[in-house]
Amino acid sequence: MKSISVFPAAVRVGLLALVAAGCEANHHHDHHGHGAHSANASASPGALPSASSHSASVAFSPDGNRLVGALPPASSSAIASANTDGVFTPEPPATPQQDSGAGVGYDKTPVIPGQKWRVHDKDRPVPPIVAPGARFSHGAPPPSDATVLFGGQDLSKWELPDGKPAPWTLRNGFFQVAPKTGSIQTRQEFGDCQLHIEFATPSAVEGSSQGRGNSGIFFHADFEVQVLDSYNNRTYADGQVGALYGQWPPLANPVKGPGEWNSYDIVFEAPRFDTAGKLSRPGFLTVILNGVLMHNRKELNGPTHHQVVDPYKPYNSRGKISLQDHGNQTRFRNIWVRAIGEYN
Repeated sequence: MKSISVFPAAVRVGLLALVAAGCEANHHHDHHGHGAHSANASASPGALPSASSHSASVAFSPDGNRLVGALPPASSSAIASANTDGVFTPEPPATPQQDSGAGVGYDKTPVIPGQKWRVHDKDRPVPPIVAPGARFSHGAPPPSDATVLFGGQDLSKWELPDGKPAPWTLRNGFFQVAPKTGSIQTRQEFGDCQLHIEFATPSAVEGSSQGRGNSGIFFHADFEVQVLDSYNNRTYADGQVGALYGQWPPLANPVKGPGEWNSYDIVFEAPRFDTAGKLSRPGFLTVILNGVLMHNRKELNGPTHHQVVDPYKPYNSRGKISLQDHGNQTRFRNIWVRAIGEYN
């Protein structure tokens, strides 16, 4: 059957002109490739290089349905591409270069139950790097049934473990860790829940591995989703951003650069215990970072602790949400939580 072009001649001329103009304006648009990016503390986070002139050789395919030819690689996400139905859709960001450096971690820690890897195993492969979209749930407003834990005004919903007011530093619409003042926790307890939280690691890059932009989100004091600057920063796989710390590396590494805001959407299902204190259902975590799935209802082996394997300890399946003081000035904003209900 003869292919019929979905683009009239006049439209094709106009599209080619748009592509040429786009190449001029968007050449050298820089996606932050984690592995290829060299962190620079003096650079402004998220800044783009200045545009430069560049020409492209493009044309329509013989059937008139596709653009073909040489486009500048960096401009491909800014230029729309046509599919065979004539509908233009933006291309996703280019995949950054994967870090292939030497392993970081340990080789004498316990083997994780049900796995072949040790806790923080230095030989465990790190997850692939994925360039996230510009925004996902950043700035997401809380639903009507959510409890707002931080809306930009104060830290009244947070406290130190001894009940004293949270001493972290409040800024314009966010708060940040005040190093060596201690981790903070919610005043309220929660059971199974859906948590939205946004974080940014320091824009001034200091330290490496676990010493760079480190914090953590703890459920019920024992189950951690790692917060870390994993942008061009090699560490052990089960300790990088999005890891269920010491147990499961994330499926991908879509973290944004230092100083840029990331969004976490997390579903936590607390473990259950029978009347005799025996585990009747393990805990589970579902984690999405910047729109990329990190864990899909992943089972927890027990508490997530450093260099050790610990068993579950019975409790009433309710607890507080904590943010870790690990000595880095990591920032947080827009935090809200919803209780998970039961099906009829």
